[in-house]
Amino acid sequence: MDCEAVMAAMVAGRMQARMRRAPAIWQVQWLPLLLMALAVAAAAAEQQVPLVLWSSDRDLWAPAADIHEGHITSDMQLSTYLDPALELGPRNVLLFLQDKLSIEDFTAYGGVFGNKQDSTFSNLENALELAPSSLVLPAVDWYAVSTLTTYLQEKLGASPLHVDLATLQELKLNASLPALLLIRLPYTASSGLMAPREVLTGNDKVIGQVLSTLKSEDVPYTAALTAVRPSRVARDVAMVAGGLGRQLLQKQPVSAEIHPPVSYNDTTPRILFWAQNFSVAYKGHWEDLTPITFGVQDLNLTGSFWNDSIARLALTYEQLFGTTVTFRFTLVNRFYPVSARHWFTMERLEIHSNGSIVYFNVSQITGPSIYSFHCQYVSSLKAEGSLLVPGTQPSLWQMSLQDFQIQAFNVTGEQFSYASDCAGFFSPGIWMGLLTSLFMLFIFTYGLHMILSLKTMDRFDYHKGPSITLTQIV
Repeated sequence: MDCEAVMAAMVAGRMQARMRRAPAIWQVQWLPLLLMALAVAAAAAEQQVPLVLWSSDRDLWAPAADIHEGHITSDMQLSTYLDPALELGPRNVLLFLQDKLSIEDFTAYGGVFGNKQDSTFSNLENALELAPSSLVLPAVDWYAVSTLTTYLQEKLGASPLHVDLATLQELKLNASLPALLLIRLPYTASSGLMAPREVLTGNDKVIGQVLSTLKSEDVPYTAALTAVRPSRVARDVAMVAGGLGRQLLQKQPVSAEIHPPVSYNDTTPRILFWAQNFSVAYKGHWEDLTPITFGVQDLNLTGSFWNDSIARLALTYEQLFGTTVTFRFTLVNRFYPVSARHWFTMERLEIHSNGSIVYFNVSQITGPSIYSFHCQYVSSLKAEGSLLVPGTQPSLWQMSLQDFQIQAFNVTGEQFSYASDCAGFFSPGIWMGLLTSLFMLFIFTYGLHMILSLKTMDRFDYHKGPSITLTQIV
């Protein structure tokens, strides 16, 4: 498919759409469709798009930069991946910007089951296999991609140049001078199965022709493929179905309020702390600290401290239970030769009030330093697991943290890394099943052993002859 023809058709369609007369506002039969379109557009803003990077230079991205499944790359994390490529790599940058693209397109139209002949991304796959450096980010925040062109322009100091195959052949690129080449690729919104495949195949051919042109001129480059918005929008039931009418037997979901985590910064974010509910009790009187902790700009973090081995997060509240109360979370980062990696442990949780200090043992809060720690309940209540153990019994203080998460080392931006969860693998039901199975296996083994131990007689009495005497049965 010719890329120029497709873009020309798109421009002509937009011009014709502008010349049409807009429908009257009193045509209310179009109002539900309009509201649904607005709901889908709002949901699309929350989606992510993939980003594929490759370069003709080596060692631009370390193998450790691979992203685990489910991780969403933010704008700050994306800059940490792009900075080495822009500072150490080639100064010629290609940005293939597709109108729509989702990670599901690679699954639906790529050779994911080894059948490379049916893949619509043959040129892209070949470029990634032959590239000395490559990086695949399955999910990048929509806001980060929307500012990608401006970010590359500032880093390279060159304005983006919109090119196609014809203009690219006329350009003479210089390895020492920066250049930002922007190649727009279309995408179809048709519901037909073959239409997206044909468009993606045409876009892949354009990528292959552009890379062949640069290869023939022996020009070093760094290329990126991403999209303006996702091609597949996840439906928001709460917004679409709830706003336009509920379906049969459908319950309206209760949306929980999501607040940002507490972040302690010196030059960059160092400690992140979050909980869905943060409640404290003194002498049986409970106070909910959630609304005065998360999303508060002037939260008092005096006494917080961070270095590579020790981190302390201090939260101070005025007039709590009639006095000033400070909560201190102290975490230690150590290297363990057995596992050959660093692990962090929360050594203690302190409550300072009226000159007295109350300690809680929280040694179960631990994990690899590259991860955060998450637990459904971190509480001193028996009904919630008693993960917080008071240093002195009985204690006047009680604490409950629901959906608790904390990270104090290897923090990138203001988003948590992959979480090491406190939930154990073996539940009580699993243990009962294992014990019952082992008991039944023991009975079966014992019975089989008894059967195999039976021995028959090897001598028998003949009724017409003299009787035999058996002195011993072996």
